[in-house]
Amino acid sequence: MRILLISGIVFVHVPYDPQTSPFLGDNGFIDWIRVFLGDSLFRVGVPCLSAISGYLMFRRGLEAFDYGKTIRSKARTVLLPFLIWNLSFLALVLLAQRQGIGFGYLPDAINAPPRELATLAFAFEGLPINVPLYFLRDLLLCILLAPVLGILIKRYPLAMLAIFFVYAVFPLPSGIFLKKSILFGFSCGIYASLHKIDIRMLDPHAEKIAALFLAAAVMLATALYWTGPEYPWWIDILRSLTAICGIIGSWAISAILVRSRLGMRLSQTEGLSFWIFCAHYPLLIAFWMVWNRAAHPGLYPLFYFSTPILALLILVASHNVAKRMTPRLHAVLTGSRVGRSAAKPAAESAASHKGWSETTYPSEEKATR
Repeated sequence: MRILLISGIVFVHVPYDPQTSPFLGDNGFIDWIRVFLGDSLFRVGVPCLSAISGYLMFRRGLEAFDYGKTIRSKARTVLLPFLIWNLSFLALVLLAQRQGIGFGYLPDAINAPPRELATLAFAFEGLPINVPLYFLRDLLLCILLAPVLGILIKRYPLAMLAIFFVYAVFPLPSGIFLKKSILFGFSCGIYASLHKIDIRMLDPHAEKIAALFLAAAVMLATALYWTGPEYPWWIDILRSLTAICGIIGSWAISAILVRSRLGMRLSQTEGLSFWIFCAHYPLLIAFWMVWNRAAHPGLYPLFYFSTPILALLILVASHNVAKRMTPRLHAVLTGSRVGRSAAKPAAESAASHKGWSETTYPSEEKATR
């Protein structure tokens, strides 16, 4: 059900400027909805995706973990797509800015000093030019640290999770990570995997957990709406805490949705979620540039609600075309992600909500985000 998390991330990255900020309150309840979707509810995507990755990496146990094989695999399934998507967008930005296009919408790449340009290209010290790909950058760091994390969480699970929780929630320096919740989420996944936690034990309580999480997201959105955009420190803590609690909340919601026919179909998407994740930001920026040339700021709510839907439709169509017309290129761009065997009925995986708790994928490359 990662497709739902990543589709939500599209709403997080819908661009706006000071004139159309939701914190101005010019559109009342509509602006609150924007804060709820973009700054509260869908912020759970990154820590939850991190937890999935950590779980799948150690699902065969610490003793069977092959670090060399893992690094080679992730170089193909994570690093290579990161480089292709990010460097392609950077080249496009440089080409556009040479023609005087894109200034004010994107970093000034054409006049950037070498160190800043290297960060835009490889996310060494900050966000890459294709901003959402910071997740892959931090995920690669977690993968490099995986043996150490695995040993520490195996031996000192509660102490390590407590340390990473404090690091993620409280206003501490980020260090080498761009998003602190990624390390905590990844470590939670490792903990659940190495200590054989049966996540399905939450399924009977999925409705109650989902309701509590949604209520927390509503209260957080209200606090953000009234105090933003410069939040006090305690609001930042609540924001981080809600995102982390979203790991359990998202799991509960997926347990409900996967029982439906639509949920079963979404769970079978082959590489689509990764395609959407890597390609949506350049598309949103292009829409934003066109919109600013053609529309009045007062119509921004129309842009906010229509652009993610239009982007998703375009991305689904382009993914299908690429998969059909250039399957090898599609495999590279999606990190060699392919679906489960067609011989295995779709209902088999959906009926018992197996997402994390059983090995239902034919290979690690196909399972790991």
